[in-house]
Amino acid sequence: MAAIATAPRGVLFVCYANICRSPLAEGIFRHRARERGLEDQVRIDSAGVSAWAGADPHQLSVAVAAEHGIALEGRARQLIRDDFYTFDEVIVMDRLVHGEIRRLLGPSAFGPQAPIRAEIRLFRRILDPRAEGRELDVADPVGGGIEGFRAIYHLLEAGCDRLLDEIAADR
Repeated sequence: MAAIATAPRGVLFVCYANICRSPLAEGIFRHRARERGLEDQVRIDSAGVSAWAGADPHQLSVAVAAEHGIALEGRARQLIRDDFYTFDEVIVMDRLVHGEIRRLLGPSAFGPQAPIRAEIRLFRRILDPRAEGRELDVADPVGGGIEGFRAIYHLLEAGCDRLLDEIAADR
């Protein structure tokens, strides 16, 4: 008996401007999915709540990704309301961005009776479901130099691996 094909799971990473954290998470997630043979099971993108539409990823995000054999492919784009209906998961980098999404969608979009398709989660909750306060934020690495971007890379890599574990277990 043939296995029933399931639609790829849509995962959207969201940060503020879509030039540092979310494109780096997108690149890591795509790379790790490819390594694990899960590439056909996921549809991956990134966006920002205040994106510099069309901008390239930050040069230090590009440099850190390249250190790990990852090419960042996309350009910045604005998060739009339709994203919440076309993606299964919207993974948010910090509480500020999460607040902007709440403002955009309104409180009825959150919770078990949400009228949207996407589950909206803070990235750090993937790593620690009990995290609170500032522990919930993936810090913006701008101003931290290359080492700040490297630290964020390792955090994003761990979370992306955990998210891929969840997706693999659900399939």
